[in-house]
Amino acid sequence: MSILPTIDYPEDLKRLPRADLEQLCAEIREFLIENVTATGGHLSSNLGVVELSVALHYIFDIAEDRDRLVFDVSHQAYVHKLLTGRRDRFPTLRQTDGLCGFTSQYESGYDLFHVSHAGTAVGSALGYRLGRQHAGKEPHRTIALVGDASIGAGMAFEALQHAGALADQDLLVILNDNQMSIAKSVGALVRYFDKMRASERWVEMKTEMHHALEAIPVVGTPLAKWVPRVKEALQHYMNPGLIFEELGFRYFGPVDGHDVQRMISTLRDLKDVKGPAFLHVITQKGRGFDEAEADPSGYHGVSARPKVVETCLIEAAGKQAPPAERQDCCKHFGPLMVKFAEEHDNLVAITAAMPSGTGLTVFAEKCPDRYYDVGICEQHAVALAGGLARGGALPVAAIYSTFLQRAYDQVFQELALQSAHVVLCMDRAGVVGGDGMTANGAFDIAYLRPIPRTTLLAPADLAEMEAMIAFSLGHEGVVALRWPKAP
Repeated sequence: MSILPTIDYPEDLKRLPRADLEQLCAEIREFLIENVTATGGHLSSNLGVVELSVALHYIFDIAEDRDRLVFDVSHQAYVHKLLTGRRDRFPTLRQTDGLCGFTSQYESGYDLFHVSHAGTAVGSALGYRLGRQHAGKEPHRTIALVGDASIGAGMAFEALQHAGALADQDLLVILNDNQMSIAKSVGALVRYFDKMRASERWVEMKTEMHHALEAIPVVGTPLAKWVPRVKEALQHYMNPGLIFEELGFRYFGPVDGHDVQRMISTLRDLKDVKGPAFLHVITQKGRGFDEAEADPSGYHGVSARPKVVETCLIEAAGKQAPPAERQDCCKHFGPLMVKFAEEHDNLVAITAAMPSGTGLTVFAEKCPDRYYDVGICEQHAVALAGGLARGGALPVAAIYSTFLQRAYDQVFQELALQSAHVVLCMDRAGVVGGDGMTANGAFDIAYLRPIPRTTLLAPADLAEMEAMIAFSLGHEGVVALRWPKAP
């Protein structure tokens, strides 16, 4: 008998025997694959957090005026939506008046914020707890779920260093470590997480050593008592979570995020931990769907299945109407950058964790020494571009319009005031359809026009796009180009 149809709200989930949870997780994956491939939406990221989401709702009382769960980006919140009364609305996902592709307090009281930008969860969760205290309300447990790419954002680290200094705040930060944002995660922090994953074997080895010592006659038990002290002595050498411990968090993990029973046991142990706590969970993006596991980036966001539509006939000619030309600026941009790189030896390209979304994947393959992916750090991307320009390079920073808003101060301070020659290429300008209001590129014209020494261009077609980029590379000052999302 299917379990998922009987789960409408977290209270139903909590009544399930733990032995049934593996079956429930399998049914959730089947549901996501069937529905998200039909409507379009974020697939790989949600397949990777099935067990984690189930365990969170099984252990915590996530609801209004109780425990609260804050998602970073929130594109991985589909399982949360399934478990909080919205299963029947999934056929409307990302459609007009339908289910939002992200969390939204306008949609459900189980969602705390409407959010889709990265790096905000820890600060928002901490602020929510503090706000309830100032209002004289019980703060309850607050949980921030952050990806390994998002936690490298400057905002996330700013919030971690603040939260870690507040020992009286029961904030649980969960690191969902799948080595991916949309593309492969990059940066020194990723190498640090690689080391942390390897430490799981150290935990197992410590347990095995403890049991082996106890088995030694006479002297075994006294020796075993020294194991915790040995661990403490080695902690500063081998502790995988030392960076978070130094920031003021109690670190736990890493834990297999696809072992639902272990996740439940771990979260139950953490439920009453006081002060800031940090749980490191290892997951696999696209888990349980072979195509998504093989290509997690390609299945990060999927389009709706093609629908069979009757094609109108041109009455005069009696023939089918020819398909309209697809003006895919994103697909065109990468090859153009490769071409211009051959003409300009100092041309470099920068992206903030969006190589495929901006079209720079082909440039990264052809010109790896002239390509910088800085991770989800738009402010740094723009400041880096200013420094590159000052050093003699010709930087092109490709950033979504909605995300460039996050680097507004850098556009003014690090580019315009420095008279830096930098080209900003804004994909997803204008309306972005199912991506929702938080991703609309509606304000770039308004916020860039007041900035001095800035030229704003909007190509009408691919030919103009090529001509405008060529013009931008030879024009002084900041040049910003904007184009819409691919059809």
